Amino acid sequence: MQRQAPWKLIAIVTTTTSLLLSLLVLRACFVKGQPATASGPPEVAIPAAGMLALPVPATAAAKAPTNVFMRNVWFRIDQNAYLDIHLMRGELMSKTAGTPLNLDDKRTFVMKVDKAKIGMRAGSLDVLMNRYVFGYAHPPLHNLLVETAGKQLRLSGVMHKGIDIHFTMWADVSVSNGLIRIHPTKIQTFGISGIGVLKAVGMTLEKLLKMPNERGISAQGNDLLLDPQRALPPPEVELHLAGVRVEGDELMMFFDAGRHLPELALPHPEEKNTIYFRGGTLRMGKLLMVDADMQVGDADPSDPFDFYIDRYNDQLVAGFVRNQPNYGLFVFMRDFSDLGKPARPGERMP
Repeated sequence: MQRQAPWKLIAIVTTTTSLLLSLLVLRACFVKGQPATASGPPEVAIPAAGMLALPVPATAAAKAPTNVFMRNVWFRIDQNAYLDIHLMRGELMSKTAGTPLNLDDKRTFVMKVDKAKIGMRAGSLDVLMNRYVFGYAHPPLHNLLVETAGKQLRLSGVMHKGIDIHFTMWADVSVSNGLIRIHPTKIQTFGISGIGVLKAVGMTLEKLLKMPNERGISAQGNDLLLDPQRALPPPEVELHLAGVRVEGDELMMFFDAGRHLPELALPHPEEKNTIYFRGGTLRMGKLLMVDADMQVGDADPSDPFDFYIDRYNDQLVAGFVRNQPNYGLFVFMRDFSDLGKPARPGERMP
């Protein structure tokens, strides 16, 4: 009698073998499909603005300065303070002859102001005085608070002369050889007249306070002299102060270098808040614009254009660009203070 094959045992062995082979094949496929490293794709390193070395072809060499016009622009000197540029006509020029105007590095160019009306409000004046003019170790004046009081400035703070002396000063402002003369009409300290005390002991602020000239501040008698050309942080400026007065909540300054540069014909004169660059070679990131022709418009024209040159690319990324028929650019940027916020009613967005 013929013996029956042990089919149950054969079936078990065959099934087990098939499963093992399938698992081995799947594992091989899975391992083969894995990325080379468990950390993910390598990060793309973006150089700091202005630090990326770019080749400049001979045809892009700057053969002339870049003309500039600004109207209703809050030009930030840092993240917390700005110049209120009501109107300005001037030129921007690289410090290295023949190189493009590099907007990514404000230390590399000079802003030559021909004619301008520029104001500074109290908060910005506080930052300017405390962070830049007296922003060094052991200054003679600190914790300054600047306010407007009618047609005068009111300055309060701490004077250091052996001990800390709290004071409040009311002062007229005028022009003196291109400098802002701050002439105190009243000084109070410890509830008494500071001017009277100084006069009684034969002292003046000039004798009391040692201030480095390179900071843009000096004393003459009891007057303080502020040099706007030296007091401001980069970009470096060349300008001539022709007038100054207190208007509302602003210290209003009028500049006139006497060059009488011709007016610029704006491609879009209807823009209330705008910056216009014309001529020369302009560099913005990887863009080299030969014979520059770029007008910047405010995405939200309901208030002045809040422009921060250190963060202009963020403002541009949040805005949009339109090419013009003559190959110029019409750029819309968001206000710096609006970055990351929802669009306002009437704001022009991409």
